[in-house]
Amino acid sequence: QVQMVESGGGLVQAGGSLRLSCTASGFTFDEYTMAWFRQAPGKEREGVSYITWSGRIKEYADSVKGRFTISRDNTKKTLSLTMDSLKPEDTAVYYCVAGRGIYHFNWKDTHEYDYWGQGTQVTVSS
Repeated sequence: QVQMVESGGGLVQAGGSLRLSCTASGFTFDEYTMAWFRQAPGKEREGVSYITWSGRIKEYADSVKGRFTISRDNTKKTLSLTMDSLKPEDTAVYYCVAGRGIYHFNWKDTHEYDYWGQGTQVTVSS
């Protein structure tokens, strides 16, 4: 049974910080590329950040670059996203996702990923 459970979402003031966590089980975590996606009401799901198996390679959407930091712990099978300097436009449901892409890989394509968490709500007030 594959499970990925996000936590850490909530309501914060603009300029504040949150740390999201994802705990994975039921698959070989250290063989998968991991990513965070988000979706605001009425908008398409978009990639926020991704991280490769070893954690050495990371990428970020332009809208969050310099403010968000992705990390993973393969021993604990967890994925994290530290979000600083939050803006109201960061408000969305955030999803932890897993995929086995390695060649011809576009990390922003939802079709690259096999497993999705249930999502956690992040709301940034002005």
